[in-house]
Amino acid sequence: MVTMTSGCRAVGRDRILCWSGRQPKDLYASMTSDLSQLGFLLFVSAVVAMLTRRVHLPYTVGLVLAGMALYFAHIHIKWHLTKDLIFSVFLPPLVFEAALFIHWRDFKKELPVVTLLATVGVVLAAAITAIGMHYALAWDWGSAVVFGVLIAATDPVSVIATFKESKVHGRLRMLIESESLLNDGTAAVAFVAVLGVLAGGHETVLSISGALFVTIIGGALIGGAVAYLFMLLAGRTPDYLVEITFTTLAAYGSFFLAEHYHCSGVLAALTAGLVVGNFRSSGSISAAGRHALGPFWEYVAFVANSLIFLLIGAQEAQQHFKGLWMPVLVAILLVTFGRAVAIYPLCALFARSRLKVDPRHQHVLFWGGLRGALALALALSLPEDLPRRDVIVVITFAVVAFSVFAQGLTITPLLRRLGQLK
Repeated sequence: MVTMTSGCRAVGRDRILCWSGRQPKDLYASMTSDLSQLGFLLFVSAVVAMLTRRVHLPYTVGLVLAGMALYFAHIHIKWHLTKDLIFSVFLPPLVFEAALFIHWRDFKKELPVVTLLATVGVVLAAAITAIGMHYALAWDWGSAVVFGVLIAATDPVSVIATFKESKVHGRLRMLIESESLLNDGTAAVAFVAVLGVLAGGHETVLSISGALFVTIIGGALIGGAVAYLFMLLAGRTPDYLVEITFTTLAAYGSFFLAEHYHCSGVLAALTAGLVVGNFRSSGSISAAGRHALGPFWEYVAFVANSLIFLLIGAQEAQQHFKGLWMPVLVAILLVTFGRAVAIYPLCALFARSRLKVDPRHQHVLFWGGLRGALALALALSLPEDLPRRDVIVVITFAVVAFSVFAQGLTITPLLRRLGQLK
């Protein structure tokens, strides 16, 4: 057995080399265990996909139920949802894949509506939830505002997965997916600002507005620049495998670079997807690359979604709601009411313009504002010393469970009733 221990030794006259590590055998065992777990979870996901299609159950609901079943069956899942796992692994490809199929001309036309919903709408929803939690449950303002902000934004992961599965197309899908992608930037900036204030910072309305502007514009510029650079490189090779590799680098590279400079990684990945999609339709990459790009990214999105919802189910099953049923019920009602206020009054502002939002679309925007992995990531990243931190995490899990089961199971019947499905 080869042993690898920590230590230091001299290298030359003025250099000291230090190292720290595990035994190579342990590292190999850990990697093998991770790959085995990945294979098992993918097998479960494939079986769930087959079964849910047969019984006409939403795939995301089936995955959450499967994750809960694995926990109750005492099948250990070593991976846990964390902010780093969601933001660093799952979110970049999911956002990029969604944007890849968005037509820029349609997106640009709807930008005034989705921007208003993703900024003012998020602030309104967060304010209503925070005020309600403060007065209805006597929460301190800090805890109430933190919860209001982290739960206000709809989750792009949940929304995109649900609407792709429902086969919704046209303006409705454009509105709801674009809004869920954009409002993440608002929620992230507000979340960081609120935590800064609670930690003793001196943020003002002006500084928060400036941070939001930098986050949005910076994320878009970084995403566009990174994607454009990689697609220029992709256009210099006829090898479709290399071209797909460059799109993967564009998705992750834009996200990580934007986050490094405190901009919105989601908006960066969104912009990168729009740029790559434009390059694909313009013929700047090979024909083989254009044909392979869609199926490749659809599979990546399938894997990411499968793992996220399985892990959500496994962690939902571990939550203890005893003694919290009243706060949970109040939170669900407030979040739902806040979403209604964020949709109907703001859409009414466009009632006499060419951007008028059909009332049926407004109903779907309201009920289709799902919460999921993004809210959980923000909740799990809360400082340990934050008052009511554990309660906030548990209630966030409860709201996500309501979103997955109540809204997830009823959104397709609602779409059918409103005539939005063929």
